[in-house]
Amino acid sequence: MIELYHNDMSVCAQKVRFALGEKALQWKSRHLNLRAGDQQKPEYVKLNPNAVVPTLVDGGNVIIESTVICEYLDDAYPEPPLRPRDPVERARMRLWTKQLDESVHAATRTISNAIAFRHQKLALGTEALKALHDKIPDPKKRAESWENVHKGVDSSYFADAAQRFEKLLSDMELTLSSSPWLAGSSFPWPISAMRRIFCD
Repeated sequence: MIELYHNDMSVCAQKVRFALGEKALQWKSRHLNLRAGDQQKPEYVKLNPNAVVPTLVDGGNVIIESTVICEYLDDAYPEPPLRPRDPVERARMRLWTKQLDESVHAATRTISNAIAFRHQKLALGTEALKALHDKIPDPKKRAESWENVHKGVDSSYFADAAQRFEKLLSDMELTLSSSPWLAGSSFPWPISAMRRIFCD
């Protein structure tokens, strides 16, 4: 049985849930409450030393990092395929996922903390919020999160994060102006799989 440690609001976990759904794989949900710090508990950190979601466990094998998990699922369960078969188109796909991993995800974290989760975190109170932040292992991420939660859209990180999304969407528009898909000339899944995913 595949197990997925995830959170309903995590965009990285959502990406893996899409992959599992599109492959019609059965999986057991291990939902973590990130605002309560479940991802920082010692038993979870043993699985994922980065103390983030998602983490996939398949047959006792632990896979971390959402892009790596999605590629693993496509290798371990090849039908229907998630990636283009053509190597050039597959390279283009990896350039898109590389963008997400290297900068778009950080921008998502900034905007989420400054807008979506800000008031929930502030409602915890100063002591609880400080305790939650003290558990963030990376001091840079800890300081950034603290500022984003306390200053919201006035955070020094917010404008750059919003501009990163503007660039991403502009790049997508440019690519789609000359190609039907971002990474290739065709949709990689067979029509029968598409019907199962979107119509069932």
